[in-house]
Amino acid sequence: MQEFTVVTRHSCEFAEITAEINARVPKTLRNGLCHIFCPHTTAGLTVNENADPDVRHDLLAKLAALIPAREEFYQHVEGNSAAHLKAMLTGFSLTVPVRNGALHLGTWQGIYLCEYDGPRTRRIQLTFLTEQ
Repeated sequence: MQEFTVVTRHSCEFAEITAEINARVPKTLRNGLCHIFCPHTTAGLTVNENADPDVRHDLLAKLAALIPAREEFYQHVEGNSAAHLKAMLTGFSLTVPVRNGALHLGTWQGIYLCEYDGPRTRRIQLTFLTEQ
């Protein structure tokens, strides 16, 4: 297992981490899987378009509209229930194929850390599995 950190700068943002993960694919791994895990309850992971930054903006705007930061029925004393809900929707792990020693993503795809309670320093854990 490998681990690296991502420092976020905003309360909500999608930080692209594709290059950081690709750089950590072991040189001996030609084909297999990369399992990516985010061990935080107010951040998540997703695969989405990495060509047009407006997509990230639109996704964050829609999540904010669906899950408002402040609601009268939230009881969590830290005041970040919305962040917990958004993280639950995007999820905490991804599995991406590795082909020819690199992540095998679609043409427009990138991997993102989804920050919902920042700015913070987040850990990302990677586990690589090889094809038998």
